Amino acid sequence: MRQVLISKAGSPDVLHVCDGPMPDPGPGQVRVRAAAIGVNFADVMGRLGMYPDAPPIPYVPGYEVAGTIDAVGRGVDAEIVGQDVIALTRFGGYSDYLCVPVDQTFPCPASLSIEQAAGFAVSHLTAYAALVVLAGIKPGDHVLVHAAAGGVGLAAVDICRIFDATVYGTASASKHDFLRERGVQHPIDYHHTDFERELRRLTGGRGVQIALDPIGGRSWLKSYRALGPTGRLVITGVFTLAPGTRRSVLALLRLALTTPWLRFNPVMLANDNKGVLGINLGRLWDQKALFRAWIEELMIWQAAGKLRVHVDRVFPLDQAADAHRYIQSRRSVGKVILKP
Repeated sequence: MRQVLISKAGSPDVLHVCDGPMPDPGPGQVRVRAAAIGVNFADVMGRLGMYPDAPPIPYVPGYEVAGTIDAVGRGVDAEIVGQDVIALTRFGGYSDYLCVPVDQTFPCPASLSIEQAAGFAVSHLTAYAALVVLAGIKPGDHVLVHAAAGGVGLAAVDICRIFDATVYGTASASKHDFLRERGVQHPIDYHHTDFERELRRLTGGRGVQIALDPIGGRSWLKSYRALGPTGRLVITGVFTLAPGTRRSVLALLRLALTTPWLRFNPVMLANDNKGVLGINLGRLWDQKALFRAWIEELMIWQAAGKLRVHVDRVFPLDQAADAHRYIQSRRSVGKVILKP
């Protein structure tokens, strides 16, 4: 059985394909033969040695796969052998085979290809938790989505469309036509436009009700200032920690210096009538009932044709390093997938 191992913190070259033992499912577990594997930015952060929840290096990264159950452990109904599933893995996903608790698996929707299924769970759960659970999106809201052409960004755009929200999406200009087709009414070129000033112009100074910001540092402050009264900023990541393919101490220092610690204190938040929230799926892994309720609603929306998973590129498993380089090049649109 092949796996991709992070041998040490560093550039994509630290990802190595190796042979591992075939795993046997324990009590309450199933073994999944992976057919496609989702690549997420958390995998990149783990490779850089900058993801605090990652196991000690060396380890196998990977949060989500799609494949077929081929064996079950004690206490699991053997009739599900042969079922195609989406599996949430919390590391270990870059493998031909992996074992996960049966309650971390969900039937693959018939409307999704196996590649789309592998890229469905993490992005959509993050966007759902941010917009629906934390920010409480309502019909007609105005929403700022940073990195709108990424996996979480596109999932957020689709959820905004369900709520008939007006979307302002930041992305490089080359992605704007695609974003308009997906329902972003106001694409903003963050390379050449100050998004805070542009939002003030587009909203007539009213600001937005919700901002999703995975960037970090100064961007968080600008997104916060772009909120109108009772607006909510939801922090969904810290892209600024990975400006290149190697770990950057300078990026850590820059984040510390540009994070608006004073602005986000309780008194200032109360005086501004705004909120700052955050979502990290890795810290919710033991909340299985929450995950299941969220993904069940997402599956209903998916079956109704309201959610669309866009797969940009598919790489062979032994080209995981190239997949990481592609994500960090900022050229990807939607999901990047590995195929065993």
